[in-house]
Amino acid sequence: MGSAATARARIALERLTDDELLEFRLCDLPVRIEGTHLEDRVEQLYAELEERGLRFRPHVWLSEEWFSPDGVPGFAIPFYLAHPRLMRLERRQMLEVEGGTAKECMGIMRHESAHALDNAFRFRSRRRWRELFGLFSQPYPQSYQPEPTSRAFVLHLGAWYAQAHPAEDFAETFAVWLASPPSRWRRRYMGWAALQKLEYVNRMAEGVAGLAPKNRRRDLVRPLAELKMTLREHYRRKREYYAVGLPTNYDRDLKRIFPAASRNEGLQAASGFLRSIRRELVQAVAEGTGVHQYTIDQILLKMIDRCKVMRLRLAATEEQAGRRVLVMLTVQTSNVIHTGYHRIAL
Repeated sequence: MGSAATARARIALERLTDDELLEFRLCDLPVRIEGTHLEDRVEQLYAELEERGLRFRPHVWLSEEWFSPDGVPGFAIPFYLAHPRLMRLERRQMLEVEGGTAKECMGIMRHESAHALDNAFRFRSRRRWRELFGLFSQPYPQSYQPEPTSRAFVLHLGAWYAQAHPAEDFAETFAVWLASPPSRWRRRYMGWAALQKLEYVNRMAEGVAGLAPKNRRRDLVRPLAELKMTLREHYRRKREYYAVGLPTNYDRDLKRIFPAASRNEGLQAASGFLRSIRRELVQAVAEGTGVHQYTIDQILLKMIDRCKVMRLRLAATEEQAGRRVLVMLTVQTSNVIHTGYHRIAL
């Protein structure tokens, strides 16, 4: 497709309704990295690597989600970031756009570049790497149970993602190292066991500065052009992935916040009140926990449903009730984390 035809096709996306767009196959989306803000961010990533003396440049391509395939010194970027119309659809379908801001996008790219760098130089095979991060061959878990107070891991992506697997621990550590000068991360992690990992990454990078990678494969794994599923099917699978087994032990807590309707018929329904602050609650808890907004929203919807079934009413002020519900939703989300939280592998 020529550049003019591509431009026309990209503009045409803006005219489609959500239902029309959901019928598109991923492979038929007229999007690419070149000529978009993604190209600028990839160039920024390359500049950061060059500034640190690294000749390595991971190759990138569009696919359904963020991921770096094992053995491939590159990474995939989700298709929706290549067009504002697709970003809006992603937000409507999943409530958030992972990598939708410049800061978040660069944070994920730095994380992905660590996986790609490891694939290029095979750092995982080094004895010191294994001593600090663990065995790369350790099975990748379906879910993980983080310890939020641990100082053995850096804090970069949400939900304490460094604790998911040794590969993620390394990637998160590298991302922190790449994002800021040594003076900043040394100050930030002073007294933390994670500082040893940052110092190791610093020495490791110095050791390969100026060297060409051993692995120069340019594979494109699951590129957008090969994905035949429709956007509707893609989002159905994605929502299933982020769905959680919802707890059923919070009726008592809801009754403490909202009284039953028997003598409070004139008061606002608790379910209606929660719906009115639904987005605000979900965003606040997501910022505090790093859990995907869709997962949090599913917990809140169950709370709303229980309020409706029990005919609960808003007796306190909206501000008081809002604070109490925020605490309760945060606790319920933390319970999900501690029973095993999963997210898309990066």
